[in-house]
Amino acid sequence: MTQPTLIRVMTVDDHQIFRSGIKFSLVAYDEIELVGEAHSGEESIELCNQLQPDVILMDMRMGGQDGISATRAIKEKYPQIQILMLTTFHDKTLIQQAIKAGAVGYVLKGISTDELVNAIRSAARGQTTLSAEATQALFRDDNEPTEKPDYNITPRQEEVLVLLVEGLSNIEIAERLVISPHTARYYVSEILRKLNVSNRSEAVAVAIKEGLVE
Repeated sequence: MTQPTLIRVMTVDDHQIFRSGIKFSLVAYDEIELVGEAHSGEESIELCNQLQPDVILMDMRMGGQDGISATRAIKEKYPQIQILMLTTFHDKTLIQQAIKAGAVGYVLKGISTDELVNAIRSAARGQTTLSAEATQALFRDDNEPTEKPDYNITPRQEEVLVLLVEGLSNIEIAERLVISPHTARYYVSEILRKLNVSNRSEAVAVAIKEGLVE
């Protein structure tokens, strides 16, 4: 039987009790390897080169550098590392800022261990994961204009966008739509351009918020 690929995880939180709780919860999962902990955004950046995690569980608000700025710095230097925001905050603006900074997902600390592990698995694959509360926060109008912008998404691009929301990679999109990976990458880049976003997670958030996919 093939052994599952190990997912190297680092936790970043300024509360030792919470970090210990995460460590205790994840020890039962053979495919999860907790490679280290950081108590601040600054320390997380320093440890990335040494620990080479696949996924970082990042708190939002900490003493010193906050989780959003740490996420931005890590993604600039280590784009291969996936960052999952794990926080108590589900404010719309914070969620948008985290996704824009490069976070692949946003979940709340109250989720079950199984839900957290599933989110880690999705993050390791580069798939966007948003908790129900985060999704609801993104849907809130907050007195925004009722007229939504016309993104001019073509039917083919809409098909690709649906698959992005499902969390498929470019290669998986190419296989599903029977197109070349190069063409899939082109469609994705065009979607990012039209939605005025810089990464796939932002595109998924916009698609959900604006109801661009069913």
